[in-house]
Amino acid sequence: MVDTGRVADTGGVVESGEVTGSGEVAGSSRVVDGLRVYRMISAMWIRSTMAYRASFLMTTLGNFTATALDFVAIMLMFSRVDALGGYTLPQVAFLYGLSSTAFGLADLLLGSMEKLGRRVRDGTLDTLLVRPAPVLAQMAADQFGLRRLGRITQGVMVLVYGLATVDIDWTPLKLLLMPVMILSGAGIFGAVFIAGAAFQFVAKDASEVQNAFTYGGTTMLQYPPTVFATELVRGVTFVFPLAFVNWLPATYVLGVPLPLGLPEWVAFLSPLVAVGCCALAGLAWRAGLRTYQSTGN
Repeated sequence: MVDTGRVADTGGVVESGEVTGSGEVAGSSRVVDGLRVYRMISAMWIRSTMAYRASFLMTTLGNFTATALDFVAIMLMFSRVDALGGYTLPQVAFLYGLSSTAFGLADLLLGSMEKLGRRVRDGTLDTLLVRPAPVLAQMAADQFGLRRLGRITQGVMVLVYGLATVDIDWTPLKLLLMPVMILSGAGIFGAVFIAGAAFQFVAKDASEVQNAFTYGGTTMLQYPPTVFATELVRGVTFVFPLAFVNWLPATYVLGVPLPLGLPEWVAFLSPLVAVGCCALAGLAWRAGLRTYQSTGN
């Protein structure tokens, strides 16, 4: 049994580095330590993966194929209709590519967080708590899945197809919004991964609940907001702001009205929403880690 009280009080970090007069480590030092640990652990898993390159190529191809079937289903729909919720196939491909690429980046960097519940149940989280490194960084880099590049590749390919075929009146502002959408969307999905992992400290077997918001969320965002009920669109805009991943900024780029009659300036709030979501997820993570009392408690 591990006494996690002292460790949890510091956010799961056996702190080291430059100490201030009050005995607290500078926040920047914790961030640097976390990034260094993440890089080292992920690099170890990448080396392990590349030791069996044929296996890596097959699993990556399998990941690519499995996710590609989602877009094949959309194409089959458009073989019977000309528009879906008022959106053409190139416009839907644009939404799909943005959502898949943003989610793929978050899944690559933080997808291992969904395994936290298993570590809580079997007590192996204790081994992370006693190491002189941030638990969040260790957990995020654990079993780093380079095969997830297949999802990102598929999302980028659909996005390129959408950009090549959709009719957009490009402006410098719209061009600038493209990378902002992808990075902000990845940040929002990353916050969902961390918040979902924090919830597993309490629920202990809630990975499927987390998947409903991560994998389920990206699937929902691949379709136009006009095909969903107004109450659902309001929920993912004002309560659980997944709409800021692509629905709101993408509709501005496409030149179609924003959902719910929102003003155009809302389309530019994705970076602020991403920062806010990450801050709240960080607080949830620290709160969840403080509740951990090792397995059996």
